[in-house]
Amino acid sequence: MTEGSFATGLRAACTLDFQIEDATPLILMLRPRSGARQWVVRESYLLMPHVGVDEYTDIFGNLCQRLVAPPGEFSIQTSCEVMVPDHLNSAADGEFIGIPELPEATLAFLLPSRYCESDRFGDLAREITADDVSGYEQAANICRWVQNNILYSPGSSNLPISAVEVNARQVGVCRDLAHLGIALCRSISLPARFVAGYLYDLQPMDLHAWLEVYVGDRWHTFDPTQHLNSERRIAIAYGRDAADVSIFHQFGAGDILLNMNVRVELFDSLL
Repeated sequence: MTEGSFATGLRAACTLDFQIEDATPLILMLRPRSGARQWVVRESYLLMPHVGVDEYTDIFGNLCQRLVAPPGEFSIQTSCEVMVPDHLNSAADGEFIGIPELPEATLAFLLPSRYCESDRFGDLAREITADDVSGYEQAANICRWVQNNILYSPGSSNLPISAVEVNARQVGVCRDLAHLGIALCRSISLPARFVAGYLYDLQPMDLHAWLEVYVGDRWHTFDPTQHLNSERRIAIAYGRDAADVSIFHQFGAGDILLNMNVRVELFDSLL
């Protein structure tokens, strides 16, 4: 463990209620995994009615559940208790890593992707970071620029939009601001990835999205929607952009999401 002790307990839950018209294949991404930033203490995963589930790990290491939802009312209830660091372990002296020295696992996060057209943002990113020391300072100032120039407006869009569109509209949800931050970082050769998960005390409460940037020797958390970059968050899934980390993906038009409820609270890890 290289990022400090796990001192804070977070309890998170997500309920999805569907009305299924025809038997519908679903791929879900609702289980967090333990790693350098978090440790899963316990979890539950309830399907009503119960159906068979196959679980697999995708190319980014995310835990995915594959099933066929039957016609009628169908509910998914997940919960977890996760230990996380008490504070953000940022490293303002994190150095830029040249592409030849980057770990292979980070290389996919240098390239343009569906919602992060990094090949369109080089001039803007260099303007934003012109006076910065390469590495962490560049990433921090990019995210600060996104926060200061793009209005964070929860509920303002239902469908993902690309970084180019976000920059033109100057307004977006957490997913959109993360896309723009990622595109700007990648355009100056900083590996950046999209993260979906839970954030404690998010207003209004919902699933959340942020980004991580690889500088020094590890991934660092950045969240252009929050003035205080809290580590009280649980990552569920990582990807190049939102297309890789949908919490549920349906095949066909046979289901309607009636309700989604998300809760995140602290718990006493000593009990």
